Amino acid sequence: MSQTNFLIGRGELLTHDIKGPKRKPGKAEVYSLQEAAGRLTPQFSATATALDALPPEACPGDFGVARLTMNPSYIARSFFPVAMLRTVGLESVGSRTVKVTPDGWTKKGAPQECTTTELFVAGKRQAFRNLKGWTREIEAESDEAQDLAHIEKFSVFAPKERIANYGSKKDRFFEVGVHLLPDEDRLFVQRAFVRYAKGVDVKVHSDLGFMAGNLWFVPVEGKHGDVERLAEFVFVRVIRPVPKLRGMRPVNRTGGVSVGCSLPTEQPLSSEPKVAILDGGLPKQHAIGPWLRSYRVLDEDAGDDPEGLEHGLAVTSAFLFGPIQPTGAAARPFAYVDHLRVLDKDAETEDPLELYRTLGFVEQVLLSRQYQFVNLSLGPDLPIEDTDVHAWTSVIDDLLSDGDTLMTVAIGNNGERDRLSGNARVQVPSDCVNALAVGASNDTEAGWARAPYSAIGPGRSPGVVKPDLMAFGGDAAKYFHVLASGKKPALLPQLGTSFASPYLLRSAVGIRAILGTELTPLAIKALLVHAAEPLEHDKLEVGWGKVPEDLMSIITCPEGVARVVYQGELKPGKYLRASLPLPASGLNGNIRLKATFCYASPTDPQDAAAYTRAGLETVFRPNDEKIKDGKANADTRGFFDMKKYATEEERRSDMGKWETVLHGAKSMRGSSLKNPVFDIHYNAREAGARATGAEKIRYALIITVEAPKHVDLYNEILRAYAKTLVPIQPQISLPIRV
Repeated sequence: MSQTNFLIGRGELLTHDIKGPKRKPGKAEVYSLQEAAGRLTPQFSATATALDALPPEACPGDFGVARLTMNPSYIARSFFPVAMLRTVGLESVGSRTVKVTPDGWTKKGAPQECTTTELFVAGKRQAFRNLKGWTREIEAESDEAQDLAHIEKFSVFAPKERIANYGSKKDRFFEVGVHLLPDEDRLFVQRAFVRYAKGVDVKVHSDLGFMAGNLWFVPVEGKHGDVERLAEFVFVRVIRPVPKLRGMRPVNRTGGVSVGCSLPTEQPLSSEPKVAILDGGLPKQHAIGPWLRSYRVLDEDAGDDPEGLEHGLAVTSAFLFGPIQPTGAAARPFAYVDHLRVLDKDAETEDPLELYRTLGFVEQVLLSRQYQFVNLSLGPDLPIEDTDVHAWTSVIDDLLSDGDTLMTVAIGNNGERDRLSGNARVQVPSDCVNALAVGASNDTEAGWARAPYSAIGPGRSPGVVKPDLMAFGGDAAKYFHVLASGKKPALLPQLGTSFASPYLLRSAVGIRAILGTELTPLAIKALLVHAAEPLEHDKLEVGWGKVPEDLMSIITCPEGVARVVYQGELKPGKYLRASLPLPASGLNGNIRLKATFCYASPTDPQDAAAYTRAGLETVFRPNDEKIKDGKANADTRGFFDMKKYATEEERRSDMGKWETVLHGAKSMRGSSLKNPVFDIHYNAREAGARATGAEKIRYALIITVEAPKHVDLYNEILRAYAKTLVPIQPQISLPIRV
């Protein structure tokens, strides 16, 4: 029997720091200082007048908040108006992406509507009054003059603009996002908000609020007219109805003969991975006892949601066994599982604050740092939007930003809703950049497609590719069979992204069970993306594609293929050079290179336009002998083409730099490669501006070299790097493959 070639590890030993290239000169200016002052002075005056008209209690500490819209030519981090804001006594408290048709831009042709960054700037009302006079004092060529020239528009943040929608006439519960001042006492704004709300007859449920970055998300209760008055409070960012939790979507079944199956008799493949399913609980009688490490109820005083119990068992069954064939034998679990009930009570009571209680339990579990693998098949029944980041997304992303936990999140079953309105778009919190958002395919076989109910992309930028991955979730022609309640193993037909998500997590845990702690959760995430196959499907529908059913195809290398794993840390502002391993004699014939980067990033929830704090600029240099005159480094060749899956509006100057997953493949002649490398530059930003004191971030890089003319490529590479690279050997005895 031929030897099995497992992944090659320690690729990070092929990396080293290099000196960065010289910075290019700045851009041409769209507006002169005189033009900018002429355009903006009336806007400054109008903004100050509007702020002065607000009641004093709506402006705690005499603060006001306005909107500063950047010209689309100047949305990169380096153009953040630091000097101007500091000089005039204003500070940015958040940002979002908006569409504008600018009066001028640096591109050729007449300006057209495009996306840009809008900053929310806060300061004393006197600072806004002083802006008009300040424009007459600016010195030409100063940093402040440049900042002023980069502004397209300046306006008040009107109360009506803060209300995303009113919902129905019955809606009395709203969630409010409140801006906090970054360097001030946070309680100052919170207390003032609660005081103001009381004055307009709105009840604030402060005990259920969440802090995320410089935003405070809190549910309130009141009539529509009172909520309109609440919107006058200057630090309010957004008001919208509290969304309901997604329905559990059990398949309607007619009475009939129960279909059984046989469950495995062995223990899980490994007892090491720590896995949690966060869901609706488990029924008193079930057949998963041998593989259930523990069952915990997060609120002992609350009763079960009957639908939640069926859903919780189905999701846990999908993780343990995957789809079970009727009358067949279930697959052996890869690991034990903990089930944690985060959703409780009878759903019929429709407690509008259930959503916030549930998020509190999710946060509690993630804060415990007990689990490396977590699945969440619950969330708000709310498609994502580009302008604001939701509390669920913000809280979860923050807790996953260290890269120590791999979390799968179901994207929602709203794919058959209206696309043009955005109602078919992936649902909160599957827009997390640090989680894996999972959609449902309609089959396990090669001819699979997106299941009709599975939500579609795109995600927000950054995070454009959503869903991240696809896994089988069942459809009307081929159900996903899971265990029903009861001591004897009986099957229920199901369908939904709720089951695709834990099924994908099963693959992730399977890799961890087989290869042990050699791979970080981040590397396993990168491997799954790397192995995914999109076929010919639209990226908006399937993201990076569907993960193979056969785990061995992900963690082994067939003839003519070598797959190398790099795992390490990146320092802010530094350049890292990662060499690609090749045989000592080079490569012959046509070859294909595939590479996937994944990194975990801290986030700024208040800055929807600059959500991730970490970004990678990655260039591929295929041949170190091809260097242009006067250049220090070899020529580059495009590798990660973000434009392929971005909309026209998102093809911006730094598009792709802030994405936490980069994946690409290129075909070329083997002879064109001479000491090929990826140069990686880690950019750090904070609240949209340059960061000070940024932390190191973790990354994982998977590189696959396919060279059909080198049948023994795997061993050729291991021989060439005998002192560096090693195969990642299985940590358990694997059953013989059939």
